[in-house]
Amino acid sequence: MKILQSPAVKVGLSISIATGLYGISFGALSVASGLDLWQTMALSLLLFSGGSQFAFIGVVSGGGTGLAAMSASALLGIRNGIYGMQMNALVGPRGWRKLPAAHVTIDESTATASGQVDPLEQRRGFWTAGVGIFLLWNVFTAVGALAGNALGDPKAWGLDGAAVAAFLALLWPRLKGKEPVAIAVVCALATLLAVPFVPTGVPILVAAAVAAAIGWFTHKPVPEGLAPDIEPYPEPYSEHDGAHMQLPDADTRRGADRPDRPTERGGA
Repeated sequence: MKILQSPAVKVGLSISIATGLYGISFGALSVASGLDLWQTMALSLLLFSGGSQFAFIGVVSGGGTGLAAMSASALLGIRNGIYGMQMNALVGPRGWRKLPAAHVTIDESTATASGQVDPLEQRRGFWTAGVGIFLLWNVFTAVGALAGNALGDPKAWGLDGAAVAAFLALLWPRLKGKEPVAIAVVCALATLLAVPFVPTGVPILVAAAVAAAIGWFTHKPVPEGLAPDIEPYPEPYSEHDGAHMQLPDADTRRGADRPDRPTERGGA
């Protein structure tokens, strides 16, 4: 089919398969954390945000309250709201499509659409990645949950801490640069210091508050009035740079200073 030759569709399908397969690990870790099959499927169907889902079961597996788990999950889900504003302008869903578009607005669908230049390809990439991942993520979540139930006691297999390890695996690749790593280390130390004094699940909220405070107090405003980074002339632009630096010659200056004299009556 012609649509399968679309670059955006190809990218969206490949991302859907790769991300969907990761749902197996979520399903297995979710039931290992104490959730049953239907609760696990509800998370994937209704929440549908990998990082937020792993954060939720990570808090639950540690003995945290439902409120703490939802708070940690919601903090990570804020980014999807930002994605939604961008995709609403880029993809432009109309009518009833707005609701499913909002639901499948995740990291992968946003990246696939943003990587295209043609508006039609942007829409194809968004919907292919979003719907494809949604379907495969839920299918493989069910597979993982059923496999997790078959394993029995998660502690016997050393899976009681696997949810936290999986969440760290999602976080670590995003730490690029010295500043994000430094903030992550500070937040980790704040979490460790808070563990003995607050209920389970609250330390991750403390870490989020510390990260927000660091971002607030270290934010550097962008200076105004700077020249744009984009060169206004296509290369080679040396002649443009030289032309606007040259002074007008004497004849040009005289012509500019003296307007043409009106013709005298009766002729010259």
